[in-house]
Amino acid sequence: MSEQATEIPQLLHLVFGGEIDDLSGVTFRDLDKLDIVGIYPNYRTAHAAWKAKAQASVDNAHMRYFVVHLHRLLDPTA
Repeated sequence: MSEQATEIPQLLHLVFGGEIDDLSGVTFRDLDKLDIVGIYPNYRTAHAAWKAKAQASVDNAHMRYFVVHLHRLLDPTA
């Protein structure tokens, strides 16, 4: 049996955040100050990184972090 057959599929996720202008939208105040947390091989690890960053910035109501499903952009059928 192939080693690849037992591997978990790689589904890339990007975690990033920054301060937004308005709490009802997602327009960032300063794109140069976006916090690119990282790219993760699956949703579980991306969610853990997102949660840590979101909890660390809880005192700033304008700071928002997001998880982007990169694998869906790379392969819309995934």
